[in-house]
Amino acid sequence: MKLPLNIAEKLLLLNGGEKIPASKLKHAIIRDLLSEGIIHKPGKIKSTIQIADKQQLQFYLKNHFGINDLYTYIEILKSTDLIRADLVSIATDSKLKSVRTFKGFLVNTYMPLNTLLNGQPYILNPASGTFHFISDFENFMPEPDVTIVGIENAENFRLIHKQLHLFQHIKPLFVSRYPQNQSKDLIKWLQIIPNNYLHFGDFDFAGIGIYINEFKRHLPNKAKFFTPVNIEKLIKTAGSKKRYDEQKINFNFNKIIDANILELIKSIHKHKKGLDQEFFIIK
Repeated sequence: MKLPLNIAEKLLLLNGGEKIPASKLKHAIIRDLLSEGIIHKPGKIKSTIQIADKQQLQFYLKNHFGINDLYTYIEILKSTDLIRADLVSIATDSKLKSVRTFKGFLVNTYMPLNTLLNGQPYILNPASGTFHFISDFENFMPEPDVTIVGIENAENFRLIHKQLHLFQHIKPLFVSRYPQNQSKDLIKWLQIIPNNYLHFGDFDFAGIGIYINEFKRHLPNKAKFFTPVNIEKLIKTAGSKKRYDEQKINFNFNKIIDANILELIKSIHKHKKGLDQEFFIIK
């Protein structure tokens, strides 16, 4: 059995001399403490509970839960930035609370980029066939003139050097929205940094929906959707009718203010086709 946070907080109050209504202390641990006389219900009515033996409470917590300091136990459990070592230090149990230890996201670039990582200069320049994974993303800062380019599909992210022709007008740092459970870290980071964000995804309703629902809604003033100048011609000649037939619109037209997206939607409807972003990988 683990000591729940709400019970730990009430035990801390009791240990400080407070009385708590018995109706707010209903748990098997409370019943156990009462039976051992560590806490008790004074008076005839017995509507409240208070501490009876502080030293015995300390022994009980140590023997049953490995807790050396009740206050520290509570503060660490309430923390949103935990590592498993913290949990071992307060209660000798690394699984006391669910902790996501693998946080961050993948980045890629085809040119060396100067960045700051934890306040120190860091040149981002992954060798061909490798990516970098940024874990301490809260302390990762690219130069202000770098445009963050979000890549929707894994193959485009892996083979970004074969798509140089698309991004010659900017200094890009490529980020991946996969694995999916890392995407919240990516959004949080994009909200922290001042850099603009350019979304490179599929040119169909699903791709537009990902941009609108996952990125634009969180980055209304600095997110844009990448569309090549000849996108309508490419949709017409290389697009997939199956893409158009299978997909449904999952975003609100009335909230779209990007002129290029409105033109893209018009082209998709006109030719009844969608275009995968993998098309742009030079063979």
